[in-house]
Parts: sequence; structure tokens; C-alpha cells
Amino acid sequence: MSEYAVRNNDGNSVGIVEKRTFTFAEPPDTMALESGVKLGPINIAYETIGQLNADRSNVILITHALSGDSHVAGYYTEKDKKPGWWEIMVGPGKGIDTDRYFVVCANILGGCMGSTGPSSINPASGKAYGLDFPVVTIGDMVKAQKALLDHLGIKKLLAVVGGSIGGMQVLEWSLRYPEMVTAAIPLATTTRHSALAIAFNEVGRQAIMADPNWNRGNYYDGPRPNLGLAVARMIGHVTYLSDESMRQKFGRRLQDKRDFSFNFDADFQVESYLRHQGSKFVERFDANSFLYITKAADYFDLKNQHGAGSQVEAFAKAQAKFLVVSFTSDWLYPTYQSKAMVKAMKKNGLDVSFCEIKADCGHDAFLLPNARLASLIKGFLERVQLES
Repeated sequence: MSEYAVRNNDGNSVGIVEKRTFTFAEPPDTMALESGVKLGPINIAYETIGQLNADRSNVILITHALSGDSHVAGYYTEKDKKPGWWEIMVGPGKGIDTDRYFVVCANILGGCMGSTGPSSINPASGKAYGLDFPVVTIGDMVKAQKALLDHLGIKKLLAVVGGSIGGMQVLEWSLRYPEMVTAAIPLATTTRHSALAIAFNEVGRQAIMADPNWNRGNYYDGPRPNLGLAVARMIGHVTYLSDESMRQKFGRRLQDKRDFSFNFDADFQVESYLRHQGSKFVERFDANSFLYITKAADYFDLKNQHGAGSQVEAFAKAQAKFLVVSFTSDWLYPTYQSKAMVKAMKKNGLDVSFCEIKADCGHDAFLLPNARLASLIKGFLERVQLES
């Protein structure tokens, strides 16, 4: 029996999936961005899982976070050692049951996993866009996803689900296209970044731009700014964890040694772990995409982008049922921010469920195995489908 078969013989994986590409906004019918710039053509990489029912009423759009992509679950080949980034949640009988729902996940505009972004070829020059790529917003990302769904003939979403920056997209969907969204599940997210979140993103961006190989974004024909991107990832990764999770996982334990080295090697396990995370990240991600996506997240402000004077006024546009989830140890998007959006939703008479889940692992908790989260999502989706 193959390794793939061993990993999937319990029947709870979606198995082999295929990445597809949708191209739209061909000139002169380019897409207008919120900055006023027009962009096209645009490629959107996406994957679908499950079967679309007869009336196309079982569609769930999953939106990914900063370093995610369209590969939400399953495997590309039988030789793949790792499945998609949310394999724990998406599959037969799981929180998002692919025996029941038709799942769509797309790589965001500005990304580097098949969708048009700064590493894509600029048709005007024949070279990678680099910093000639226009700054995009969360709203632009959602607008591109809407174009994909139009192409797939999907006029209604049973739910939009996502965490972190993916959660921002969920919120944007609920206000930009309220008539399309039956339910929205924003996880570990916020309606706008705090000064702390912006500060961490800026430090990461500066680490990239300080790398000599960055060359003002024009590095695609030469050495990459791997050191700067690795440091940016290390900084970001710290914000995804928590004091308790790092204490449990690392403490002050040394890495493969009995005493200090008395130099600047990685003496501590946590140092070695962060360096490893940084080095892995540069193998699969583009430094410029990191700049663009973090800037889009910093610009996101739900009320300002929808011409409202407050969160309450902003959510007046929404029609969806909401399940909002936060985590006790998430200090990047703490629970008080989720409670504020829940309050604004309720003041508009919306159907809102809220849960703060106790978890020691920090912001990344929504990506890790959690029976309560899976149960919450599964039950909520079943109720929404029953009531639709």
C-alpha cells in the first residue's frame, strides 16, 4: 500500500485535488481597483471540492490568511507529504463536510500561488511587475473572488468562512455583496488593525526592504531578498503564537547543547525554531507579495471603506447570519475586537452567534486541531442550510 493510501484509508480526506486558473479583466475590460488604478488581465488560482447540488445552494467559499493559498485540503499527487492548509477542517464528515457542501477556495489577488501579484509577468513590459504592481485592498481581493464565482455560475453562497486576513475577507463579503451571503464565519479576525498589528507588519516590511537583494522590488532576475523575508516571517510568526504556547513548547531549553555557545548561534530551541520557520517560508513565498498583502490588511477598515461613521452603521448593510469566533490567547486580534463587531451586528438585529474558545496556542488556533471549533462550524452550517 502506498504512503498516500495509508494516510487516506480512513476516508476523511478529500483525496486528489486540482488547481485551476480563471483569467478575466482582459484589456480593455480591466478591473478598477480601489486605488483608482485599472488592472488586467487577472489570473485567479482556485480549487473546488465536493459536488454542486442541483439548485447550487450548497456553496461554501473559504478565504485564506496571509501565507495561505487555494490549496485548502487534499493532495495534488499521491507523492505529496502534506495536504492543504485546512485539512483538519475540510473533508468528509469534518467541520466543513465535503460530502454535503461544494467548497471553493481561491488564492487572493496580490498573492504568489497562481493568482496575479507582483511576481506575475506585466504584459506591458514582459517582466515581473515588482513594485509596478498596484497596491490592492481586501475589497479588491473580494471583487476578484466575485468575478470567479460569476464565472462558475454561483449566485448565492451558503457561507463564507475564513480566519485572520481571511476573516477580513469574510466581513468584506458580508457588506459588499450582502444579497449573496447567507452566512458568514469570521474567525480570529478584526474589522480594522490596531496600532500594534500595523507596527508588527511594518517591522516585517522594513526587514524585507532593508535586504540589499530586495533592490526596490526588482529581484526576480537575480538573488532574492531571502534574509529579509525570513526575518519578516520570524516576526510575524511570534505574533501568531502566545506566551503560554511558547513556554510549553520551548521554555528556555537549549538546542542540541548543554551550555551556552558564547557566540550568536541558535542556543535556545525557540531561536532554532524561528530560524527554521523563516528558512522554510522563503522557499514558497514571494517577498513582494508579503509587502502587498500586509499593506492591504493594514488599510482594511470596515466602516471607512463602506462610508459609515461607525461599525454599527457599517453592519446595517449585512443580511447574513454570523458565527464569530475568537480565542483566549490571541493577542494579535484579541477577543475584545470580536466582541465589538458582535455588538455592532446585534444592534442591527442580525442573527449572531459568538464563541470565545479557550486555547493556549495564540492566533494560529483556528488552523490547529480543535474539536470545539469543528463542532461549532459544523452545527452552524447545518442550521443555516436547514433554515435556508
